[in-house]
Amino acid sequence: MSDNDAISKQEKSQESNQENETEQTMESLMGEYLNSEDFSFQMPVAGEIRDGIIASISGSQILVSVGAKSEGLIVGKEFEAIPEDLLATFEVGKAIPVFVVNPHDQEGNLILSFVRAVEEQSWIDAEAALASGESFESTVVGYNKGGLLVPLSTIRGFIPASQLSLSRRLAMTGDTPEAKYKSFVGDPVTVCVIEVDRERHRLILSERAASTETRDMIRDKVLEDLTEGEVRKGRVTSLADFGAFVNIGGADGLVHMSEISWDRVVNPTEVLKVGQEVKVKIISIDREKRRIGLSMRQLLDDPWSEQVKTLKVGQLVEGEITRLTSFGAFARLNLPGDLEGLIHISELSDRRVDHPKEVVKVGDVVTLRILKIEDEDHRIGLSMRRVDSPAYADADWKTLAADFDLTPSSEGETIGAIVGEEIAEAAEVAEVAEEAAEAVEAVEETVETVEPKADEEAKQD
Repeated sequence: MSDNDAISKQEKSQESNQENETEQTMESLMGEYLNSEDFSFQMPVAGEIRDGIIASISGSQILVSVGAKSEGLIVGKEFEAIPEDLLATFEVGKAIPVFVVNPHDQEGNLILSFVRAVEEQSWIDAEAALASGESFESTVVGYNKGGLLVPLSTIRGFIPASQLSLSRRLAMTGDTPEAKYKSFVGDPVTVCVIEVDRERHRLILSERAASTETRDMIRDKVLEDLTEGEVRKGRVTSLADFGAFVNIGGADGLVHMSEISWDRVVNPTEVLKVGQEVKVKIISIDREKRRIGLSMRQLLDDPWSEQVKTLKVGQLVEGEITRLTSFGAFARLNLPGDLEGLIHISELSDRRVDHPKEVVKVGDVVTLRILKIEDEDHRIGLSMRRVDSPAYADADWKTLAADFDLTPSSEGETIGAIVGEEIAEAAEVAEVAEEAAEAVEAVEETVETVEPKADEEAKQD
């Protein structure tokens, strides 16, 4: 090989090395440029969220600078989606997040969205909250048939009824969504994220998971807030022979059987069932023993006054024996209103009676005399043995006269003369009976006077 050929080969080798170095340098520079912030701003990708600066605002669009002399438009439906109150706060120079809708439309424009940027950031925040398990505070803004709606930034989360706090679940009343949830709208609420699904636009929240309350804490709080005379809605939680337990906002109160209805109730199951919603009045509170007394009947119209307004002491009535006790028999009066009274054992007969079953049995229909009417306690005292009592003979005569309307007619005659003789006989019997009663009383007084004197004389002897 000649010297010239060697020199030529060496020159070609040097040129080749220089070309390779130049290519490597260009590739390196291009890589750095592609990874640089300037290039990334010049080459936006659909779905990205960028920080932008408002460059100008017109009546139908917003021009936003996203860096490196690159500007995009918020226009059309993306402009219209911005709430008016929020749009009013926009001004030139304000920084806002933007979502890249289309990096290059048919006219070469970069199309951006402010609303979608905020929404996307909300989903990012929701996923972060799910991962961390941390709770956040919000406000109840609505409800549907299954629970409450609570916003996380611009997206709405859903709290199923099963994920509401214990106190809120206990406070729910009614059978419709409106009755159950409407009162909670506007309430502050602390929740955790328990499910995020962007594709289905599903964000599930839980108030229960974020709550640290216990039943004892809830009951104590309810007891603090209650006042006697207050009316509350509640739900029957259990029934017993002596009454019904009703939960009001997290604490159970007792509606005694006597406070369920103005009518006689033998067993609470006759008128109530577990789960039933009822309205109750607070009649007593024992905070030390954590007991609440409730009443249902005090919220109902008392029929007593209307039922007894035609009754009078001494009046004869007909009644049916309904039950027997060791101290007497109860009878339902054959009058409107289903009134019931007690025939004390001492009023069953003139003779000594050890048990009412010796004189009457359930189902017997008997004539009774009203001895007393106690308005305050709603009690009627009855008697069988005084039905023929001379002491009431005059009153019975007057009642009988009124029943037959024994008043002078326009012709001067007495209507009801056909029973005149019977009335006269009854009056005569009554007069004789009264005289006999007076004679008995006189004898008793004489005995009471003589006995002490006899005792004194016996002591002296």
